[in-house]
Amino acid sequence: MTERKGPKLYSIAAHRGFADALVAGLIPRYAQADVGLARLTLLLPSRRAVRTVTEAFVRLSGAGLLLPRMAVVGDLDLDEMLGALLDPLGAGAEIPPAADPVRRWLRLADLLRAELGDKAPKGPALLRQAFEMGRTMDRLLVEGIGPQELLEERVIAVVGEQAGHWQASIRTFARVQARWMAELAARDERDAPARRNMLFRHAAQRWKESPPAHPIVAAGVTSASPALARLLRAVSELPDSAVILPDLDLTLDQAVWDGLGVAGAPETVGDAPIGRADAVTHPQYHLKLLLNRMGIARDEVEPWHRSGLGAAPPDRSRAISNLFLPSEASARWVRLKAAERRLSAVRVMESAHPGAEAQAIAILIREALEVPERRVALVTPDRALADRVIAHLGRWGVTADDTAGQPLPQTTAGRLFLLMAEVAASAAAPVPLIALLGHPLVGEAVGEWDGGRADWLSHVRRLDKALRGPRPEPGLGHVRATIAARNNPRFSAWWDAVEALLAPLLGDGEIPLAAALDRLASAAEALSGGAVWSGAAGRALAAFVEELRAAAREVGTGIAPEDLATALRDAMERVAVRPPWGGHPRVAVYGLIEARMSRADLVICGGLVEGTWPGAAAPDALLAPAVLRALGVPGADFRIGLAAHDLAAALGAPEVILSHARRDASGPAIPSRFVLRVRAMLGEKLLAEHAETGAVALAREIDDAPLAAPYPRPQPMPSAAQRDVPIAVTGLDRLRGDPYQFYASDILRLRSWDALDAEPTAAWKGTAVHAILERWHKEGGALLPIAQAELAKMSAHPLVRGLWWPRLVAGLEWVEQEIAALRDDGRMVAASEAKGHITWKGVKIKGRADRIDRLADGTLAIVDYKTGGPPTAKRVEQGFALQLGLIGLMAREGAFAGVSGEPTRFEYWSLRKSPKSTTGFGECSEPVLEGRKTSGIPREDFLPETERFLTDAITRWIKGNEPFTARLNPDLPTYADYDQLMRLDEWQGRDEGSRADPAEGGL
Repeated sequence: MTERKGPKLYSIAAHRGFADALVAGLIPRYAQADVGLARLTLLLPSRRAVRTVTEAFVRLSGAGLLLPRMAVVGDLDLDEMLGALLDPLGAGAEIPPAADPVRRWLRLADLLRAELGDKAPKGPALLRQAFEMGRTMDRLLVEGIGPQELLEERVIAVVGEQAGHWQASIRTFARVQARWMAELAARDERDAPARRNMLFRHAAQRWKESPPAHPIVAAGVTSASPALARLLRAVSELPDSAVILPDLDLTLDQAVWDGLGVAGAPETVGDAPIGRADAVTHPQYHLKLLLNRMGIARDEVEPWHRSGLGAAPPDRSRAISNLFLPSEASARWVRLKAAERRLSAVRVMESAHPGAEAQAIAILIREALEVPERRVALVTPDRALADRVIAHLGRWGVTADDTAGQPLPQTTAGRLFLLMAEVAASAAAPVPLIALLGHPLVGEAVGEWDGGRADWLSHVRRLDKALRGPRPEPGLGHVRATIAARNNPRFSAWWDAVEALLAPLLGDGEIPLAAALDRLASAAEALSGGAVWSGAAGRALAAFVEELRAAAREVGTGIAPEDLATALRDAMERVAVRPPWGGHPRVAVYGLIEARMSRADLVICGGLVEGTWPGAAAPDALLAPAVLRALGVPGADFRIGLAAHDLAAALGAPEVILSHARRDASGPAIPSRFVLRVRAMLGEKLLAEHAETGAVALAREIDDAPLAAPYPRPQPMPSAAQRDVPIAVTGLDRLRGDPYQFYASDILRLRSWDALDAEPTAAWKGTAVHAILERWHKEGGALLPIAQAELAKMSAHPLVRGLWWPRLVAGLEWVEQEIAALRDDGRMVAASEAKGHITWKGVKIKGRADRIDRLADGTLAIVDYKTGGPPTAKRVEQGFALQLGLIGLMAREGAFAGVSGEPTRFEYWSLRKSPKSTTGFGECSEPVLEGRKTSGIPREDFLPETERFLTDAITRWIKGNEPFTARLNPDLPTYADYDQLMRLDEWQGRDEGSRADPAEGGL
């Protein structure tokens, strides 16, 4: 074979299948009878590429073959290191070691705080800004740009033209970077990208001076960093070696190629390396940038004529080239013949929403697996879509792993660790506390507790029920008091074991981050019995904690407890846990980076909507776009071009489906610009031929069950024995207004639970007010100290007390003033919070009187306290608010000890805001029809009317056989505790009245 002179570069067209085509050409060219390919060295972009190429060798080697040595240049996006070929053990003598990236992150936060002073953000915000600064520094270092380039005249001139905030940002960046570089020099270290460039230069120089004895082939490497470009140039000039690029379009018109822009090779010295008009979003732009930095013209690149086993039709590459023409050149689509526009074996699938899209993709994968040896891959940057597809495949027992990995906080181990931090940050707030104690890894063996997982969960459920309601005061003391009140020794023993582990996590003031991690790790290990460190996620968590703890201890980073959870979540989100082997051998789920060089017979490109594929362009937060162009760094839109190249590579598969949804969770979604290009190039007629509709239809039908019969309005008919229940003074209103609610609460005895960390409800506030006033009426003395003591007993959170206390004080002061004024008129409190009962028509009527006063003439006044607005007089008149009347009946019949007489006044004392009150809160009203009032019950008829309504209810529902019909009075405002139980939304039409919650207002 004649050795070709000069640099040797090849391009494998998209339709040929890169990995298989590469191997198909390498075997006949480099294989030797005795050693096979063992003397060949392959430079590949990532470890994933090594696996892909290895699989291709297995498929094509036939009887077996010694494989070449495969080394990786390391993908920075995957946080990969260089292989031993480029980073040999002896390199440390010439090239300084790399700085620890975690230590750098924490040190940059310190330097940033020192630079900004009082203007520096606090806590997690400072750490985020430090991370962004480190990422910008890496971005510049990859391009070989250091602090000195920021001081060049052309860059300074551009900086002077920027807005004030950009100038301040660039100034801060330059100062912090200079301080960091000085620290690196003192430690004799280099940032990882800078050291990577030094290794590339070292290898290129070594190979140039002393060419290796055996060939080197660089394949699939498309990073356009200058140092790597020089290394690839050196490889291309080595004897019997070559550089093989993926999907470089050699058929693209020269005018279009030139129109891509400067791409790192300005015509005039001193011009910006990246032109303002450069087509950085074109899929060929980064390859042009790489060739220009290598100093090689496109004409010097030859096509690789070998094809893989699963090659697509040859006309596919031409159609792909036409598809991605720049906007000016795309006008030629109208002149293209149908054969030049047709994307054979490519289908476009449109679904209604991401859920339907995931189901349709899962069906396509399942269908593909029916064909023996057929491989299928889902490629998507949308991890939520990938998770949905994986879940749907479980329907058929197909296990698919998302090779892009799962963020560490979403794993079981990561979630446990974050819950520990949230408990510490929130001072044991109920939601994170219960979530932590109920975590799947917690409870098998915890400290001295050995009751087992089932017993553990039973105690967690008890604690869950006990803590429901408004958030209690911070700390673990309120939990101990709550458990002690249950008088359950085993429950208390369980909490003793839990509290011993959680107490060290809680504290005030800033603490060293390393110490905080020590506490979290110890508690997590104790709670989980060591299970937190098991599996792939546990190992990733252990490595994360160890690296962060060591760096934090060296730097001396401190953190406030309330910032711990947020800071850890931000850091853990950057760690991807990739699954081990074990998924279905013919199904793969890839992210865009992982999909590069992969091979499948059917490739499904999912999530093709704007903002996902391509992702939304995220401008650099520290350096203005014009400054980046002046420095020769591609802007934010550069990644759109990479996403376009990823799609072009995926389109080279034998069969391709481009999938997108019309809507997402937030509203209508815009199809990806790439999908819109496909539609525009195909035209209406060809687009219909390329539409994938079968899977969409099956996705709709797979879960399509027969229509259920309309659910009728519930009308339960309990037996006579079941109906014979007491009626509470607050229950008669439910019985008459919505009999089903009475049925559910008093016959079925169902109660709704408050949520954890719930907003203070009217019932909770009412309980507090009644407890305060009951004690005050019995003990006398000052009212406000009693109120403070009672609220302290309820362990209310300081925020709840702080927000409600001023209103409560104003309302209680009004009560105190009113009672003092009434006392002067001869009206005295006869009873407060008094319980009693009577029997009426054979039914027990029971209740508690908030307050009963004896008037000067010996008659009684019935008082009902309300924290919000009282019922309207109209509701009382209609018989749907009868509590005052029932208490009056009970008082008249002697139900309350020490109270006798005829009730003549029926008063609501509301603590809501009122302009009539001297304190601003509190008013008294009677639902009595008198004077100029137009609704209510006449005073003399108040008790007789109450008797009539009560007797009617007993006759119809308690002693009769009338059904307990749901929403018998749909226009009546009522609570919604049982709406789900009665399946309200399934039978109540909009024309039947609307639901409304009771007017509370006020406190």
